[in-house]
Formats: sequence, C-alpha cells, structure tokens
Amino acid sequence: MIRDIVEAQATEEYRLLVRFEDGVSGVVDLERLTRFEGVFAPLRDREQFRRVRVNPELGTVCWPGGADLDPVVLYALVTGRTLSYSELDVTLPI
Repeated sequence: MIRDIVEAQATEEYRLLVRFEDGVSGVVDLERLTRFEGVFAPLRDREQFRRVRVNPELGTVCWPGGADLDPVVLYALVTGRTLSYSELDVTLPI
C-alpha cells in the first residue's frame, strides 16, 4: 500500500525529514540513496536541495527540474521494512 508523504523538510548533510499520511516520520539520507547524477545532479547544490516540496498529486517529494523519489522506497527506508515486488509496482520480464 502506497502511503503519501504529506510533509518534507531538508536538513543538513543532504537529509530529508519526511512525514507520511499515516503519521510515520523519519529521516532519509539522500547521499546514501542517490549519486546526484542526471536529474539529481542539481541537488548537489545545497540551495537547490533545500527547495524540496511535497507534490500532493504524486504523494512524494520533488524538486524544481523534475527530480522526485518513490514514496514506497522512502517509506521502506524510514520504517526499515523490506519491499515486495507488488509494492514497487514493477513488471518483470518473462
């Protein structure tokens, strides 16, 4: 089940404090999650990183320029849960 992010705040050292609609909250370390390449490259600039916003349509965090993160992955990181393929909504090749 996908739980939307309802609040996000950039903290020091490329970390995000996120709160989900079910009240679960925690810190996600983006340096461990991304390499800051491609669409994430501008986020290496701390000022750009601090421009994080919640996109209510997607239920996740996003930045100007199109970078966003999967709320299912963020929820798993915050809670320490293991993800299943059904939660990721992926189709595996046969």
